[in-house]
Amino acid sequence: MRWGVVRLVPGVWMQKPDLSWNPLKSSWCKNSCRPLLTPGVPSKASAPSSGHGDKMNVLTERHGTIMTIGINRPEARNAVNYQTASELVQAFESFEKDTSLTAAVFHGIGGTFCAGYDLKEVAQNLTSISLEQDATKNPSPMGPARMRFSKPVIAAVSGYAVAGGLELSLLADLRVVEQSAVFGVFCRRFGVPLIDGGTVRLPKLIGLSRALDLILTGRPVGAQEALEFGIANRVVPDGQALKCAIELAEEISAFPQACMRGDRASAYHSTFDATSFSEAMQFETDNSIHVLLESVRGAQRFSSGEGRGGAKL
Repeated sequence: MRWGVVRLVPGVWMQKPDLSWNPLKSSWCKNSCRPLLTPGVPSKASAPSSGHGDKMNVLTERHGTIMTIGINRPEARNAVNYQTASELVQAFESFEKDTSLTAAVFHGIGGTFCAGYDLKEVAQNLTSISLEQDATKNPSPMGPARMRFSKPVIAAVSGYAVAGGLELSLLADLRVVEQSAVFGVFCRRFGVPLIDGGTVRLPKLIGLSRALDLILTGRPVGAQEALEFGIANRVVPDGQALKCAIELAEEISAFPQACMRGDRASAYHSTFDATSFSEAMQFETDNSIHVLLESVRGAQRFSSGEGRGGAKL
């Protein structure tokens, strides 16, 4: 069935969130980060102007084969409005289509990852948000939340990743989180639903019980608890998330790519799409055949003495 575009119920969006909540103090896990070896340069995939002068709501840069995608609305704690959602979709589509890129790092500029959807804009203009009810189509209200990628995406999380911002962080494969960062379903307080994959990805990521703890209470979750839950994969000092996420992306990009992407695709398939254990196992087998040549080359390198004892190649 083909669905049309409908407006959300205005009454749900009229209240404004209190974004003055101070981030929680929490312990952090040390993670060494090398300085970036390649300075970031503007990418040809940079999103078009937002129409407000020369300011762009999404900025992209290229670091070798890594693309960084940054939400650039620090004055609104990187809350996403309609234009930002559209630019995010364009940026991620550009990343997916560019065969020379191996990974993306998704971040927020100015110390906050994303405080959710811009409810202030909605309160001033009820037609500023629309929802495509066919979930197989883009965009979602936050932009790229319904997208799936063939290459790794890493979220560098600083400050708040709450409400729709939490949902955006979940589209990434991994999350590198600063020690003062805060996650949470803050939209619970205002009757705003999770409609950008939060109820789908979060239970798969951390289990139903822990997901419901966040979804039902709307409470803030600091970086250390997020690490214990499995939302965060690395916790780093404040101000280091982007640098460490790019370093992690570079490490992942150094591996043989066909094999890595095949294993990644199989893991996602077994988690979200497989109808049975047997079907998942069959997909894994079928998906591995095309990388056997790459595996033979790797075996030859190992036989020659490379990588023994887990040493880096």
